[in-house]
Amino acid sequence: MLKREYMVKGFKQIAVITMASRVFGLVRDMAYSYFLGASNLMDAWAIAFKIPNLARRLFGEGAASASFIPVYSEELQSDKDSAAKLANTVVTAVFIILAALVIFGWIVMWGYNAIAGGRGETTLIISLSSIMLPYALMVCLVAILAGILNVHKHFAAPAAAPIVLNICIISMLVIAGRYFDATPRQQVFAVAFGVLIAGIIQIAMQLLPLRAKGIKIRCEWDTHSEAFKKIMILMAPMIIGLTVTQLNTLADDLIAWFFSGSQEKGQVFNFFAHQIKYPLWRGSVSHLYYSQRMYQLPLGVFGISLATAIFPVMSAQAARKDYPGLCASIARGIKGAVFIAVPATVGLLLVTKPLVAAFFESEGGKFDAADTYMTSRTLMFYAIGLCGFFLQQILTRAFFSMKDSKTPMYSAIIAVIVNIALNLTLIWPLGTAGLALSTAICSYLQVLILIVILTRRFGKAFFDGFGPVLIKTFIAAAVMGLIGFCVVYLMRNLPSGAGATRYDILRLIAAVPTCAGVYYIMAKILRNEMLALFGPSKQ
Repeated sequence: MLKREYMVKGFKQIAVITMASRVFGLVRDMAYSYFLGASNLMDAWAIAFKIPNLARRLFGEGAASASFIPVYSEELQSDKDSAAKLANTVVTAVFIILAALVIFGWIVMWGYNAIAGGRGETTLIISLSSIMLPYALMVCLVAILAGILNVHKHFAAPAAAPIVLNICIISMLVIAGRYFDATPRQQVFAVAFGVLIAGIIQIAMQLLPLRAKGIKIRCEWDTHSEAFKKIMILMAPMIIGLTVTQLNTLADDLIAWFFSGSQEKGQVFNFFAHQIKYPLWRGSVSHLYYSQRMYQLPLGVFGISLATAIFPVMSAQAARKDYPGLCASIARGIKGAVFIAVPATVGLLLVTKPLVAAFFESEGGKFDAADTYMTSRTLMFYAIGLCGFFLQQILTRAFFSMKDSKTPMYSAIIAVIVNIALNLTLIWPLGTAGLALSTAICSYLQVLILIVILTRRFGKAFFDGFGPVLIKTFIAAAVMGLIGFCVVYLMRNLPSGAGATRYDILRLIAAVPTCAGVYYIMAKILRNEMLALFGPSKQ
């Protein structure tokens, strides 16, 4: 019961702070849409930012913390001095390794620019990436420090770190675009430097609460310890295993970039002496980016928050070999993910167009009605995979808590391969929506693989009580969806798009609280046990 209350309390704390971060993230994306729109420049920025952002996903929500937390938790229970030495050694090793990789990356990028002559759209991506590359190092250090704080039951500073990144990006966009009247190209370079400033502040934010808890971070090099070796062995497979969604969205972006026509490339490309028309045009990566930001809102606020809160609990249970308790935690995580993801999916499908228009299409901005149509269409297909994205976060961490990083890695490799094959197939009939659909399908593919393997290990113990929760969740979501559809339908004749943002906001104000209220009431009527995630915490 104590572990259950700790998980719920941790989830709520992370979710509240993450919600604030996501609000700033939406403001940041609104600034992108206003100043850059869905253009070739925004395409280049989206891909360039994906490189340090992927490092954040890998380490901030993935490999470093996921491999570090179980081993550190185990060491902390047996020897606090040994645990402190382990933490300092990991921080030192990560800094040295990633500093070397950053230098290597600079050399590669410099070589490419020298060969390409510093011209072309791809060169712009390389230039922006080279500026932001040190942020990959910074965010990995933040992840290790955040992992230490999470084990010591401090979640606020790690969850608040992304807020700083969003504030720095917004500030640089507004300052450069409004006060210095910079060109869009100059604006993206200013924002790239803003990312570096954010990284420095994020590190300082973690060090302060660590010091308050009496934890001093210093250079140590005890790399021969068994605990350190465990972390290193676990980390490499985890880089692939936990971040399949991010790898798939990166593949979406790169394929969209390659198969997009432009003024520089033309409308067709040659393939074995045949001219083939590009299925996309510049701006397609931007449409993917904006739609990803929309579906990642509920995923970040609830899915990753739930997984982050439950992971230390599962790690401690696995360290004690309390497998019945571990199965119970996995079961609760699965039920919680489904309880949140199903209504989130229905809600997104109901309000895709007014949601995109309200946040990104504004009078005087560069994001127009055609961009709203393409982005909302793409978002609908991403929304289909929301439940899979939620479950990925829980199931991969279940394996990591048992120090098994190979199983998620193998499932991720399969999912990435299938995703690329589906991307290259679905892009022709569906465009960017086909890329989103492929990613959604592959999220369920990885979930299916992981569930089958867990069932072989533990039987169906981690599905205890899942049936009633699933039925109650679907009934509540169906009622919510029906009433939400009626609300949206009644407002169908109101104006929409640029110059009518207030009406799109009105649609959201009417539909979203109504849907949330109906779902809450139905969950209460049906006595869905997962409603405890949103009830008052027991002190």
